[in-house]
Amino acid sequence: MLKVLIEKEIKHLIQSPKFVATFLVCTFLIILSVFVGIMDYKAAVKQYSAANQLNQQKMEGASSWTSMSSMALRQPDPMQIFITGVQNDIGRFSSINRFDQVKLTNSIYADDPIFAVFRFMDMAFIFQMILSLFAILFTYDAVNGEREGGTLKLIFSNAISRVRFILSKFIGAWIGLLVSLSIPVLLSIFLVFAFSIPFTGEHWVKLAMFMGIAILYLTVFMTMGLFISAITRNTSTSFLVLLIIWVSTTLIIPRGSLLLAGKMIPVPTVAEIEGQLDKFSKDRWIQHEKKLTERWRNRSAEMGGMADEDREVYRDEHMWQWMEEDDNARNQIQKDITGFSRKLHEELRNKKMEQENYALSISRMAPSSSFQLASMKLAGTDIGLKNRNLDVMNIYRDSFVNYIEKKQKESGQHGGIQISISSDGGFNVNTPRMKGKLDIFGIPKFKSIKQNLSNDFNSILFDTGLLLFISTIFFML
Repeated sequence: MLKVLIEKEIKHLIQSPKFVATFLVCTFLIILSVFVGIMDYKAAVKQYSAANQLNQQKMEGASSWTSMSSMALRQPDPMQIFITGVQNDIGRFSSINRFDQVKLTNSIYADDPIFAVFRFMDMAFIFQMILSLFAILFTYDAVNGEREGGTLKLIFSNAISRVRFILSKFIGAWIGLLVSLSIPVLLSIFLVFAFSIPFTGEHWVKLAMFMGIAILYLTVFMTMGLFISAITRNTSTSFLVLLIIWVSTTLIIPRGSLLLAGKMIPVPTVAEIEGQLDKFSKDRWIQHEKKLTERWRNRSAEMGGMADEDREVYRDEHMWQWMEEDDNARNQIQKDITGFSRKLHEELRNKKMEQENYALSISRMAPSSSFQLASMKLAGTDIGLKNRNLDVMNIYRDSFVNYIEKKQKESGQHGGIQISISSDGGFNVNTPRMKGKLDIFGIPKFKSIKQNLSNDFNSILFDTGLLLFISTIFFML
């Protein structure tokens, strides 16, 4: 009897207008989103390659180790085709040198604000917002529709339990939705092969896991629809209740959690952090200038009673020592500023993480948040993407700066400027330059972060388990 009811449910769904509408909308939106994602990914790869070449040419054309700088660029990942996450919101590269702190700049939304207005429509968004609504349409009239049609009493006149009846409705709706999704998903996979996207085995595993999470997410709304349909007497009431729940769980709760967390845990603004850093930097450089002036006065006083010829000899003998002392003092100032900046940004990051964790904990009251968070973590485009890149870039900056300072000492260069004093010309200021090209063969290269599949799997267990728990509760109810 259960098999007959499932076949009846599947036949009823396939012949209904909502199945046709779901199939057509799914096919159009999913294929369109994947095609646009592939185009964006290819454009990002071209920009990444061009930026790396320009950076290499810039380093090769540097005339001194003092002016040497580099760039650290985020490498595009093929998973962004399906799950964009925050990768368009954060910057794409950071300048790497002795003086500037690591800071991601030039996000896609900063370069093209029009995308920030309409945002990108990836497959995760289609499942989260659109297909969840179709899952409700598949089940909102599953039970009370039979009552309104007068077939419910006829069905229960046979030897069938309520559990089997509900199970047949669930399996029928689940298979119907799965059929409407299978063809567009297979066509999307074909597009990945057709455009020669460098998908590795790890990427295919992630995509399969994402589809499993997406189906589990839709199952939540199908079991929710069955539950509401079973406890209401007419289809109009059940659809209205489900629509309110859908709006609340996909739009209101996720955004409301951010506002609540912002009020509960205030975080200093970037302007406040930059202001503190600027004040500290100015104070330290003012102190440095005062000490530098005092040192040169003392050095001039040492040569005060000497003849011009003796002064020249004395200056030539001590100039290297003086420049090294000034350079060490300048480097110490820069290290102090760098350390203070890292401390400020680390405190800011910790405060932001506390606020984010609070907001995400509240938002998980909505299944859409659990699905979105699990999808983004799986693709590596979650909110931790920026911090992970900054950590790697800071490590690269340390190795790059240490290498440059080592090369400066080996070549006899000093940072900043060289100062010479003569009785005829007074002070002479010049920037040290190397003759010919620099040998940058051994200069450190930036390597983008690599996601670990086992870590990604562990990070999604909680949200995936939460979706499974919610769907189970609704089915049991």
